Amino acid sequence: MAETTTQQRPLTGWDKPELDLTNAQWQSSSRGRGDVQIAFVEGFIAMRNSARPESPSLIFTPAEWGAFVSGAREGEFDLT
Repeated sequence: MAETTTQQRPLTGWDKPELDLTNAQWQSSSRGRGDVQIAFVEGFIAMRNSARPESPSLIFTPAEWGAFVSGAREGEFDLT
């Protein structure tokens, strides 16, 4: 059987750099009860699962982060 290779292409419109999060200063919610942590790195906001810090992080631009926070405050993501 012939060997195949898959070339990964960046997502259309993906203009975010590969950030080195090794020395990022991760922050939990003010109460420390959250399941996510955020870090401000090189003008971007990184978000990760605090229970699995080795898993991939989501990277937001400041505009994307603002829209996410506004949506959360307005209950846009409320699943109850």
